Amino acid sequence: MNIRGDYAASEPHATATVAVVTPPPVAPHDSATSWGAIFAGAAAAAALSLVLLILGVGLGLSSVSPWSYEGVSAEAFGWSSIAWLTFTAIAASGLGGYLAGRLRNKWSNLHGDETYFRDTAHGFLSWSVATLLTAGLLTTAIGGVLGAGAKVAGATAGAAATTAGGLAATAGPAAMGGDNGDLQYWVDGLFRANPNAPAAPAAPMGPPPAPVAGAAPPVPQAGTAALPPRPMPVADRGPGPGPGRGDVRGEVNRIVVNSLKGDAMDPADTQYLAQLVANQTGMSQAEAQARVTDMQTRLRASLEKAKNDAKQAADDARKATAYAALWLFITLLIGAFSASLFATWGGRRRDL
Repeated sequence: MNIRGDYAASEPHATATVAVVTPPPVAPHDSATSWGAIFAGAAAAAALSLVLLILGVGLGLSSVSPWSYEGVSAEAFGWSSIAWLTFTAIAASGLGGYLAGRLRNKWSNLHGDETYFRDTAHGFLSWSVATLLTAGLLTTAIGGVLGAGAKVAGATAGAAATTAGGLAATAGPAAMGGDNGDLQYWVDGLFRANPNAPAAPAAPMGPPPAPVAGAAPPVPQAGTAALPPRPMPVADRGPGPGPGRGDVRGEVNRIVVNSLKGDAMDPADTQYLAQLVANQTGMSQAEAQARVTDMQTRLRASLEKAKNDAKQAADDARKATAYAALWLFITLLIGAFSASLFATWGGRRRDL
């Protein structure tokens, strides 16, 4: 008990301190791929490619002409087409890559090399999608560019291999008596009139005088030989068992077509044709034989020239197709590089 009435000082009491720990804010997860930006760049690249290709077709068609000595040459047209395709690849792919890099999400806390790699990947993906989209839109055109040469080459190569057979097939209607067919020209040449044959004397006007009864037949003058009667053409003969003109020419067609299967005409066929030509034209047997031989030589030379022309056309088509495929490959690589490069530029502007 406190008698003095004063109070002793109270002892201090300890107080507890509570520390509140708050976790640091978690940065949102940044996606490494911005597909929206990639598809936007691809759509822009595909649209610009289509516009530039249409413009190139218009400019190309306006620079050529089927008339002689008009328009650019084939070599100039080819190089200008390559230059335009290269420009189209750079412009369209560059636009698509730049948009893909500029429209992507902004990445934080990334190393510079990682950012550069992601921007390059965005540009390449944008080019890939644009290429597939353009190929889908221009399937017919690309198939025509790449497949036209192969189709022409195959067709011309087949024509070169079957020229003789095609000629025989064409000569089939002519052999049946028609007037069509390439072989008919050579058969007509066999039966042309001999320009060196002496002209027949003009027949006197009116009926011939009646022979006098008891008069001796006229004797040819000394030193002159009586002319043999000129053979009558088969077509002018009267009805009888002999063949007509159409049958003779059909037989000649079949003989010539059969001779094309070998290296030369059979000697018996050659002699027979010479006899037919001599009977039809009034030529001698030697002259007819020379005409048949000359026809065979010129016909085989014409066939050989046609085969060589077909082979040359096939080789030209093959070269054109190969060059087109190689340059298309190069332009696609240039487009991929342009899209990746422009995407890094666009991403750098995005991070400013």
